[in-house]
Amino acid sequence: MKNSILIATIFFTGLFTSCNNITDSALEAPSQSTLDESVIFSNYDLAKGAIDGIKIPFGETNSYRGRYLPWYGFNTDTEWYNTSESTTDDKPDLCVYDAKPNNSQMNTTNNAWAMMYSGIERANICIHGLRNYGNPTPGSDMGYLLGSALTLRAVYYADLLKAWGDVPARFEPINSENLYLPKTSRDIIYKQLIQDLGEAANLVPWPNNSALTANVENINKAFVKGLRARLALVASGYQQYPDGIRRSTDPALSVSNMYTIALNECKDVINSGSAHLESSFLNFWKKYNQEYTVAGGESLWEIPFADGRGRMLFTFAVKHTSIDQFQGNGSNRGGVAGPLPNIFYDFDDVDSRRDVTCVPYTYGTAVGNPPIAKQQLAALNKWSFGKYRYEWMNRYVTSTNDDGINKIYMRYAEILLMAAETANELEGPSAAAPYLKQIRYRAFDPSVQNIKVDNYVNALGSKQAMFNAIVEEHKFEFTGEMERKQALIRWNLLGTKLNEAKDKMFRLQQRTGEYANVPSTLYYKYNTDNVTLTVYGLNHGEFTDPGAGYTPKSWSTLDDVKINSIYRAGSNPDNRQFWPIWQVFLDGSNGLIQNDYGY
Repeated sequence: MKNSILIATIFFTGLFTSCNNITDSALEAPSQSTLDESVIFSNYDLAKGAIDGIKIPFGETNSYRGRYLPWYGFNTDTEWYNTSESTTDDKPDLCVYDAKPNNSQMNTTNNAWAMMYSGIERANICIHGLRNYGNPTPGSDMGYLLGSALTLRAVYYADLLKAWGDVPARFEPINSENLYLPKTSRDIIYKQLIQDLGEAANLVPWPNNSALTANVENINKAFVKGLRARLALVASGYQQYPDGIRRSTDPALSVSNMYTIALNECKDVINSGSAHLESSFLNFWKKYNQEYTVAGGESLWEIPFADGRGRMLFTFAVKHTSIDQFQGNGSNRGGVAGPLPNIFYDFDDVDSRRDVTCVPYTYGTAVGNPPIAKQQLAALNKWSFGKYRYEWMNRYVTSTNDDGINKIYMRYAEILLMAAETANELEGPSAAAPYLKQIRYRAFDPSVQNIKVDNYVNALGSKQAMFNAIVEEHKFEFTGEMERKQALIRWNLLGTKLNEAKDKMFRLQQRTGEYANVPSTLYYKYNTDNVTLTVYGLNHGEFTDPGAGYTPKSWSTLDDVKINSIYRAGSNPDNRQFWPIWQVFLDGSNGLIQNDYGY
């Protein structure tokens, strides 16, 4: 089903858990591992094993698998931790802009921070070895491996910067000179990553132009260029620096320079024809859950997880109360986070993305033998993300802690929206319009596209109007994918949009403003399968009792405490755009690393 992540008998394993117990003398002494470098990186199969090894930290227990992906990205104006109001532990602190350096979920030596640097060290060793012994050239297999290593290193650094801001930068294998490092300005790191990805784009083929790029678990040119575009926008965007929220003052990272790079990279991907939107939003997400990993479609690259690793459905799927006909993963799987309760009502009623993204039901306790669970309506304040569903899988998950579903790291829809944003900034709204229209054509039935797409986009006559529309489209396209937080930060809209979301939820609670015609009572009945529901009353204006066979349910529970938990009282999200570096890593830094941002 998936490519196995293998690693050769590699020399650097011992460096990845902690650098703090490595002595200078050990680093300086000749070792068998050093002697093996010329052998490993002059042999394609051995070198490929080393490159595959760069991916291993993604799946470690407290790395992306169990800590970074389940926790980074909340709370925004579209997504929140479904128990943000809880005070029973410090999990909500990670989401409500009140994380502490000693957070119990994160403050361990094997956590995401350490695992990201483990991946970086693996990449550094591979890059060093390939440059010295692999003769990596464009079009060669060794060139592909070098391009992959550069890109995977960029992924780890990009996520470090996204979560923590300025971090230590090490672009060479660990030695006695760089064992302990202070934080490096993110501007320097972004410039290096953008340069590296420019090199990598010349080394790796387009999707399906090689057997090496036939699967979205492998690096390809479309993803490299897309990632380079994303990082260019982030590098030139607003973000919290130790001296305040601002854009970079480095002329190389100006909006003009970075948006030009991003637009050119997006145009290259679009013009290549090597990727495209799936014709149906629903079908795309079904295929994702069915673990369709053939390159050349909408998914550009995915973090690969074996069947017994990864927690995308475990965390984010429609909630299953117990083991049932769809999953053997365990009780209370999925439903950890979900869309804000107003998001469903902010969608256009005929937008095909709405019912895929926002799910108002859970699966109740299964009964019988075999155990069968039925859908049941959740509360208004406990929606699920519908993009992740056990019931769409082709296999039955039996692992008790993992589901094996990949993380989509980038998809073609983002290329189109970045193209729209950069074209609007550099060339004006008419240049952005075709890209935005492509996104919306997929979202709406042909019978309404003239109104919902053409007329809507053509009316966006100013750069500001187009920008505002792109910000909204991003919300509707990416809710549930945890891409929103970084986008809001770089647009300097994080605090503004969180406060707008609070105001919207209060209006929904009170059924005023744009939510005045949202029903407070839903009516439901079971379909002939006696598992799935038909629900009336979700749409604006559906107040009439549909009659016999339907059961009413109050749909109004949304209290002040829950609404206000989108961020912690006394916290300012704009002053907490990044997590603190966890205490264990401060303590192990030889005094060179401290937290900024008032932590």
